[in-house]
Amino acid sequence: MRQERPYVILNAAMSLDGKIATRAHESRLSSERDLRRVHRIRSRVDGIMVGLRTLLADDPKLRVKYFQDNRPARIIVDSKARTPLDSYVVKTASSSITIVAITSRAPQRQVKLLQKAGVKILVCGNGALVSLPVLMRHLRKLRIRRLLLEGGGTLNWGMLSEKLVDEISVAVSPRILGGERAITLVEGEGVSKIEDAIRLRLLRVKRYGDELILDYSVLG
Repeated sequence: MRQERPYVILNAAMSLDGKIATRAHESRLSSERDLRRVHRIRSRVDGIMVGLRTLLADDPKLRVKYFQDNRPARIIVDSKARTPLDSYVVKTASSSITIVAITSRAPQRQVKLLQKAGVKILVCGNGALVSLPVLMRHLRKLRIRRLLLEGGGTLNWGMLSEKLVDEISVAVSPRILGGERAITLVEGEGVSKIEDAIRLRLLRVKRYGDELILDYSVLG
C-alpha cells in the first residue's frame, strides 16, 4: 500500500484540551521554535496538503521558511472546487505546483477558472466528497513520495480513518481553549468503541519550554 501512495505525516499544534483552533477559527498556537520545526518538516516533503476550511480560514502560503525551499506542491482537498481565485495559492500557481482535488460533481465553470489560473485539477471520485485513497494514488503517480498533512479536524479524520497516515507530530501548547464549536485535532464520525481506536506508538518527546512535541507512528 505504501508503494501506491505517499508516506504521510500529520502535523498540528493543539491546546492541552485537543483544540487546533478557537470557536472563532483562530489557530496560531505554535511558538517560534515550533514554527521552525514545522518548516523543517516542510523542507523535507514533496507536498503539503490542507482542506478547504483551512484555506478559507487562514489563506496559507504553504511555503518553506528558515530552510532551503524545495517548493513542495500545495494540495487543496476541495470537493466542489470552491477554492477562491484570489487566494494566495491560486495567485502563485504559475510559480509553484498547486493542486486542487475535486469530485466529478464540481461545477465546471469554477474548475475551468482554476485551470486558467494555473491550478492542476485532480478528479478523485464521483461522490459528494473527494476519495482520499484515489487522491493518494494520483499524488504518488505525480512523484509525491512524502506528504505533510496540515488539515483541519475533518480532513485529519478522513485520512486516519482510511489508514492513510503513517506518522503524527503534534505540538501541545500550554493553553486550554475550550468550546464545543472549537475545532479539535480530529473530528468526523469517530469510533464507537475503544477497541476500534486508531493505535499509535510513541517515537519521540521534545520540550520547548512549556511546550511539548510528541511524535507517534500509526500502527496497523
